[in-house]
Amino acid sequence: MKGKLTLVPAPIDNVSKLTPEAFELLSSLDPVSDIVLIEDEKPARRRWINWGLDRSWIEHFIKFNEHTHSELVDELIGKLKSGKNIYIVSDCGLPAFCDPGRDLVEAAHSNGVQVTSTPFANSIVLALALSGFVHDQFWFQGFIPTSNPERQNTLKKLLKDRNTSILMDTPYRLKKLIPELKELESNSKVSRQYCLAMDLNKENEQIVVGNIDKLLKQCSEKKEFILIINKF
Repeated sequence: MKGKLTLVPAPIDNVSKLTPEAFELLSSLDPVSDIVLIEDEKPARRRWINWGLDRSWIEHFIKFNEHTHSELVDELIGKLKSGKNIYIVSDCGLPAFCDPGRDLVEAAHSNGVQVTSTPFANSIVLALALSGFVHDQFWFQGFIPTSNPERQNTLKKLLKDRNTSILMDTPYRLKKLIPELKELESNSKVSRQYCLAMDLNKENEQIVVGNIDKLLKQCSEKKEFILIINKF
């Protein structure tokens, strides 16, 4: 059974505590089955101790940053596929958002490894981090129009945009939106890659990354969702 990749957001200051969920998770790690990735050793040690976590874990930290990520991704994917669980703990903020953790998230999706996160307050940024998509630039569309022709025109524009795009719609329109995109792709002979992030931070959270046909198989229920269209 494959392991799981979990993003663990950290407070952006140097004194605040982790969320209760993140603290409970990191307090229950097992050195045999779990791996903790950090950005820089000194800040990570200081924060770990400030959070009241087991000091013995400090010696097991693996440094994963802009200098080391390219040489570590394949090795870490191998560990995930062998059943290890990996936790990316940022120095501050959300891992995999505008940092090298994105490469590992992308590789995890490509290898069928589940990616999730401890609670994070911003669903848009969280969905983007969990997608693994390139987001050095992205367009936030927000809620798309409900009626045509504005709705169709908006979707056509997003499919043609070469940058990563993020859109939202109400839960009961999920079953309508994905077939709409399928039809527009067919008519325009465009094929895009998507991330459908559903019920984030809930027990039934689901992240689907792939083409429109893959998404069609997963959109039969009413769910809160964010849809991201990858750049091309």
